[in-house]
Amino acid sequence: MKFKEPISMKRLIDLLKNKFFLVTLAFVVWMIFFDKNDLFSQYEYHKQVDKLEAERDFYKTQTDQVNKELDELTSNPQQLEKFAREKYLMKKDNEDVFVIVHAKKEK
Repeated sequence: MKFKEPISMKRLIDLLKNKFFLVTLAFVVWMIFFDKNDLFSQYEYHKQVDKLEAERDFYKTQTDQVNKELDELTSNPQQLEKFAREKYLMKKDNEDVFVIVHAKKEK
């Protein structure tokens, strides 16, 4: 039984003299480090995509919430009156409105 020897020095030197190997190695190094779309740029693009997807999800939930509130306001007059009173401090002609502002605690 004969065991394979590790790559000998002569085979390694022959491999480094091979022009196809050198061109392939140069191409791989160029694509990984120096190209416009190198690995670092791809990582940055991936982070940016993740951030934009998170923003998209946030704005979708906000839009759904606002649409739900709009449906409630357009279908229920009492809800519309409550909204106008709370948000815009509107009142009827014979009413007085008192706004209570709580003082902030100082440290």
